[in-house]
Amino acid sequence: MAAPTPEITAKKAPAEIDRGTAVIELRGVRKAFGDLQVLKGVDLDVFKGENVVVLGRSGSGKSVLIKIIAGLLRPDQGSVRVLGSEIDSLGPRELRALRSKIGFSFQSSALYDSMNVRANLEFPLVRNKRELTRKEIDEAVVQVLDDVGLSQSLNQMPSELSGGQKKRIGIARTLILHPEIMLYDEPTAGLDPVTSVEINDLIREVQQRYNTSAVIITHDLTCARSTGDRVIMLSEGCFLRQGSFDEVFESADPRIQHFYTYNFITKA
Repeated sequence: MAAPTPEITAKKAPAEIDRGTAVIELRGVRKAFGDLQVLKGVDLDVFKGENVVVLGRSGSGKSVLIKIIAGLLRPDQGSVRVLGSEIDSLGPRELRALRSKIGFSFQSSALYDSMNVRANLEFPLVRNKRELTRKEIDEAVVQVLDDVGLSQSLNQMPSELSGGQKKRIGIARTLILHPEIMLYDEPTAGLDPVTSVEINDLIREVQQRYNTSAVIITHDLTCARSTGDRVIMLSEGCFLRQGSFDEVFESADPRIQHFYTYNFITKA
């Protein structure tokens, strides 16, 4: 297959990755819903400082995978280790403490419609860090808004924000707790091409500025190439191939070639 066309934005310089330290370790993870086998024994390591993109079509098991990493779903078989802790061995209090180190950027942004931007950002701080003073909370809100480029939106309501702004505020709300891991669920879904590029750039900026590791699930090839240090193709509950973006799409596997075509990218 020819190299991807220039239509796909080239990614920025890679972050420093510690390949001797895995922050996420999955071994033999299986998950089914009734007779539907969603994950069929996947293994995954995500290293400290690394952005891993999991590509796959709708229904391929991507969202189930990150919900298992976050402890929102339990696997039927296999082990899940996050930041050195076996998820299945944690009690409710320990699991809550672990989740505070994981930022989950939902596809819908998951903002509270009845709260303005300030209140949306304050909510996780007030809930998780009750020792903070009013001044410390205010400073944290201002800082994280500046980091996502929306300082002017402090008092706006979610209904007054564009789709891209909502994505940024949703990311800011996860960053305010300074997570070690970020999980992005279809971060460019529903956005126009220009705004998608801005969100892709923000994901890279978060990686650099906050020293995060991330799992990014998407079916958007531009997002995959722009944000991923490593790309994994998930199909029918199995990992087909992984490596750099170009390495993955050099495969002659028709399932991978069809996914390339599915994204409406013309091969040279």
